Amino acid sequence: MNYEKYLYEKNKKMKEAKKNQKVVSIKEVKLSATIEEHDIDIKANNAKRFLEKENKVKVSIRFRGRQNNYTSVGNEVFNLFLSKVGDVGVVEKPAKLEGNNMIMILAPKKQ
Repeated sequence: MNYEKYLYEKNKKMKEAKKNQKVVSIKEVKLSATIEEHDIDIKANNAKRFLEKENKVKVSIRFRGRQNNYTSVGNEVFNLFLSKVGDVGVVEKPAKLEGNNMIMILAPKKQ
């Protein structure tokens, strides 16, 4: 077999595979532990827009100072946020505390 023909076929297959793959980007929505209801609505609407465009959404809460002792408040905020976004997204990675940040990743629902 001709080596140049082999390379040509290999490159052709790689280009075809690259054409068929779908790029999923991750968008981030930042919340705080003391966020108000209306602000959660606005952030939830942004997250819905991202999910409808087939992007994943990373929702994060940063705890500062004494807030580190009350991480259960973060779980309540995440549950409220999820109740507003639940119709277009599902939890891919549940809420987890990593240092001062609590992170949850949402993926778009399959049709």
